[in-house]
Amino acid sequence: MARIKIELPASFTFSTTIPVRITDLNYGGHVGNDTVLSMIHEARVQFLQHYGYGELNLGGAGVIMSDVGIEYKNELFYGDQVKVSVAAGDFSKISFDLYYKLEKESNSKTVTVAIAKTGMVCYNYDLKKVTAVPDEVKEKLLA
Repeated sequence: MARIKIELPASFTFSTTIPVRITDLNYGGHVGNDTVLSMIHEARVQFLQHYGYGELNLGGAGVIMSDVGIEYKNELFYGDQVKVSVAAGDFSKISFDLYYKLEKESNSKTVTVAIAKTGMVCYNYDLKKVTAVPDEVKEKLLA
């Protein structure tokens, strides 16, 4: 199987810091892949809130995640502070992608621990069908 290769954007419009909790560790003593996905979810919610949106109210639409790709680069351990940077791109009529770069400080260096992409589809939860990306959302998230 070919490995996932995610092309990150040149710049990110938002970042947040998420601490690694003791409950985030797996039997190997490091952060599990499920926790990295949870960190991505948390960063997405904070990113949308930064722009005045939520997953159920994105300028009148909702969003639903259609796919996710994660490249794991380095381990995370209890006490690490993870900087998660987020940017939007690849807008279509009904969807867009969110890109994530997860980094930590290690030995006075910034180390990338994971990069990811989620495909987000605008969705009308009342009608149970996809809907167009609101123009204002595209303008705000790309600014």
